[in-house]
Amino acid sequence: MIVWVASFPRSGNTFLRIVLHRMYGLRTSTIYDVDGVAARLGPDLIGFTERFAPLDELRAAPDAYFIKTHRQRDADVHDDDRAICLIRDGRDALVSWARQESENDSSRYEVELRAKILRQSVAGTGSWGSNVLSWLQPPVPHRYVLRYEDLTRAPAATVQAVIAAMTPELTPLADASIPSLAELRQADDQFFRRGRTGSHRDELPEDLHELFWSRADNRAAMHLLGYAAPTAPAHD
Repeated sequence: MIVWVASFPRSGNTFLRIVLHRMYGLRTSTIYDVDGVAARLGPDLIGFTERFAPLDELRAAPDAYFIKTHRQRDADVHDDDRAICLIRDGRDALVSWARQESENDSSRYEVELRAKILRQSVAGTGSWGSNVLSWLQPPVPHRYVLRYEDLTRAPAATVQAVIAAMTPELTPLADASIPSLAELRQADDQFFRRGRTGSHRDELPEDLHELFWSRADNRAAMHLLGYAAPTAPAHD
């Protein structure tokens, strides 16, 4: 059986994989040929393992195989598989991704952020809004929506609820411990940066905030998730 660990980049996928590893001893693979995050942070911290068989063979196996992807849902590839759909406020995810891409040259931050807001592709990662909508619509019981806010606020309880819904045969380890953000920042304080909700409030320039909301797919995804659009300023 395959369980996709699906998210737009910088939505908490790495932290979720760490929690799965610490709480259940699960090792996750990725849909990509190279797991850049595991290469950067170390496979043991992430709980990384190589995919040892084609997807069809993993689907037919009795055990659950958790596979990370940042790609949009493809009906031909993903539709019959279980999935954890990890969702973060698009503004925070985009800010965090642009910071990561410009960590060696901070002057490129706004250039990277604008390019990421304007992404368009029917394949691959795509834009934030199209990515989220692809996984959340239509809603189905075998795709579980997990919010970044809940994962970071109460990781153990939140992930236990996910696993109980997705793979109830798994039980948590008796001595499981989840690293704090401070502990993770000791491993890499640029990768594990702020780790909070609402980071866009002091990192997203107003013109790029407007650009984000100008996209119909972003507006639709934000509305679906219950994130309010900014109100226009009052005028005398």
